[in-house]
Amino acid sequence: MAVMTQTPDPKELITLLIPCYNEQEVIRACHDRVAAALIDLPYKFEIIYINDGSQDGTLELLRGIQVRDPRVRVINLSRNFGKEAAMTAGLDKATGDAVIILDADMQDPPELISELLKIWKAQNADVVYGQRLTRDGETWLKKKSAALFYAIINLVSSRVDIPRNTGDFRLMNRRAVNALESLREHHRFMKGLFAWVGYKQVPLYYHREPRLAGNTKWNYLKLIDLALEGITGFSMTPLRFATLLGVVIAFFSFLFGAVILFKTLLFGRDIPGYASLAVMVAFFSGVQLLSIGLLGEYIGRIFNETKNRPLYLIDEVLGDDKK
Repeated sequence: MAVMTQTPDPKELITLLIPCYNEQEVIRACHDRVAAALIDLPYKFEIIYINDGSQDGTLELLRGIQVRDPRVRVINLSRNFGKEAAMTAGLDKATGDAVIILDADMQDPPELISELLKIWKAQNADVVYGQRLTRDGETWLKKKSAALFYAIINLVSSRVDIPRNTGDFRLMNRRAVNALESLREHHRFMKGLFAWVGYKQVPLYYHREPRLAGNTKWNYLKLIDLALEGITGFSMTPLRFATLLGVVIAFFSFLFGAVILFKTLLFGRDIPGYASLAVMVAFFSGVQLLSIGLLGEYIGRIFNETKNRPLYLIDEVLGDDKK
């Protein structure tokens, strides 16, 4: 069956979402490249910058950009809520027929916006996600740990296949955006939520560039926390692993107890092995603490959901606040 190809409609509005946190070194260059990439594209555009509690001069620079470019709106959050919440704020405010998420550090080139739009129309896709062929500017350890994370989460996640080497750089049509807006969980792993909504998702392969300037805001502790969010948010496998481990240990403990009983009945009482006893106590204590920790991770997430706090708070909106 032939795939119907849609033609660009100059009346269609495309929203660009650009989360920002302490990006004063790159924000001017970012806007210049984005504006240049939009020239001659047959659509209307709105550009939404989400200032996620920046502590440098990012907000003042965004004020100047908004004054000069009428397409720009700036959402200033009341504090730093994290990138996942910042993207959610932008999605809630976006009014476009399609939404494109872009990082301010220019690792995902704005020049690919036209390619996202072409694939969206050519394949009638609901989501066009950027899939990295290379990850320039990243260390060997970060590349290997990212590959390991994607392997683990796709192994343990339930019926959600998260494409490898993907980030937040993507286009979503209005149907996909509305689906995402309906998901209001507080522990947000957006890559998993993007995949969870389903619909027709098509990759755009590209080479990721190094940061234009400044330093990454994602240290290894934050990446580990994000990985835990993803695994616990989309899988019950860690709890099942703890259950299985308990069953296996109980089985071998029963066998070990039967052996000791058998030897005692046949050969009498042995002198206790204090060293082996200490090792076993330490091992079982570690297993118990691991299991309690896993339970605590899930219970903590339940506790945070029951508080039902807002995902973010907005301090002010610069520009035409349409929503």
